[in-house]
This record gives sequence, structure tokens and C-alpha cells, in this order.
Amino acid sequence: MATRTATLCLLLVTLLLPACVTTPSPDARRQLADELAGSAGLRRTELAAGEFRLRGYQRTGQPGLPLTVYIEGDGFAWKTRHRLSDDPTPTDPLALRLALRDPAANLAYLARPCQYLSPEGLARCAPDYWSDKRYAEEVIVAADAALTQLRARAQANGLHLVGYSGGAAVAALVAARRRDVLSLRTVAGNLDHAALTTRHGVTALDGSLNAIDQAAELSALPQRHFVGGNDRIVPADIARGFVNRLESNRCAVIEVIAPASHDAGWVEDWPHLLALELTCRP
Repeated sequence: MATRTATLCLLLVTLLLPACVTTPSPDARRQLADELAGSAGLRRTELAAGEFRLRGYQRTGQPGLPLTVYIEGDGFAWKTRHRLSDDPTPTDPLALRLALRDPAANLAYLARPCQYLSPEGLARCAPDYWSDKRYAEEVIVAADAALTQLRARAQANGLHLVGYSGGAAVAALVAARRRDVLSLRTVAGNLDHAALTTRHGVTALDGSLNAIDQAAELSALPQRHFVGGNDRIVPADIARGFVNRLESNRCAVIEVIAPASHDAGWVEDWPHLLALELTCRP
């Protein structure tokens, strides 16, 4: 496992580690999320889901309408090039910031396993879940269970899913096994981790499911995949490969946003991007 971790880190520290500056404490990161969510009227909730306890934030207002759920990326997974982080809670939760720009009455944010936990809770969460098992079967089962709870609380008639980075993989994998997902949007999405690790010449994530393997199940689902024109981490050919695996691309659009990188240039433009039509062409 030590060799695997060292090899994976060459890619993942680039993918997931923020700039090498002083990292906020876990308490500060949890407080930041609380403050951001509160500013948009989202209330914190803890969801017992499968093997995990997941952090969520939710705003409900109109029963009978869809619920839009934003799924967070992989977070602060690596502390140095050769050392996993002690706590994967995001230093700056981009999926949450996107949610803040969404005017939907029924709105939720879903964190990933092991994020936002107390020290006691984190001690019971295996580091594999922010390493090579980040998209494992039990992770997807947990996300699926959490979405069911969030939908029931909102009394929503369906789900719109938005996934950022690794959260896009989770969103796609969950959507493939549900029948109440109305649309899928991904932002800088890791929709084929096998192609991505091959591209960067690092060890495969053997403990994880791969979203592209379920692409055909999503062929009839309206979807839009946003790719940063300056994203050197998850380039556009990852989304193209995913769309090419659909039985038909009539429901899918790839949108390249020229100024955006992997983690910058999204929040400011999100209301405009969110307004782009999601539909299946004849």
C-alpha cells in the first residue's frame, strides 16, 4: 500500500491539493462550510448512509418540485507529495460555492465520505476512502442512500445532480442506478479515472468503480459536461470519452469554458452556465 500511495500521489496531489500555502485547520474548514451554506439559507444535516455518516446542507421550499443536489469533489486528500492528508475536508468547497449561486427553492449539497467529520468520527473512517477507494461500491451505495433521504425531506418529485471533479464520478455512478434523476451536470468531472491515471502515468484506482463503465445506462438522461479550457488535470478528452460510450449522444453536450481551469473560473459564471438548456435532441 505504501508503494501505491506514493505513486498515486504524483497525480493526486496535483489533482486535489490546493496551492502550497498554510492549510486551514479542520475546524476552520468545517466552519467555512457552515458559514457559506448559512448565507444561502441551507441548513446543515448529518445523514446516516450505508457505512458512512455524510455531511449535507439543504434548503427546501416547494414540495412537489425537483431537488438539485451538488456533490463535492475529492477534497484535501493529500498533505504532501508522499503523504495523505489527515482530514479530507475541502479547504474551499467548490461544489458548495456553486450551489450558493443556484436559485432553486429545493437545493442540497452532499459531501463525500470522511469529509467534515469530528476527530472521533474521522478516526473511524479509513483513509482508503480519500485514496484509491474514493469511488468504491460502498461509497456509491452511501451516496445513493443519502440522496434518497434528501429527496424525501424535500418531498421532491425528482433529482437534478451536479458533480464537481470526483463528485462528478459519484453523481454519474449514482444516476446510473436510480430512476428519479432528471438531469446530470458535471464540472471538471473525473468521468474516467482509468484513462486519467493512464494519461498521467500513475497507478490505477483499483478500489474504485469507474463512471465511464456505466455511461450506457445514462444514454437517455439529459446531461451537460462542463470542461475547463485551461484544465491541465482533467482535460476535455475525458468527457469526450464518456459521451462516446453513450448509446446515443442526443442527450449529452460537452461545454468547454475557455478561461476555466480545474478549480477556478466556475463560480462567477455559474448562473449563466446553469441556465443553459438541458434536453434530448430528436
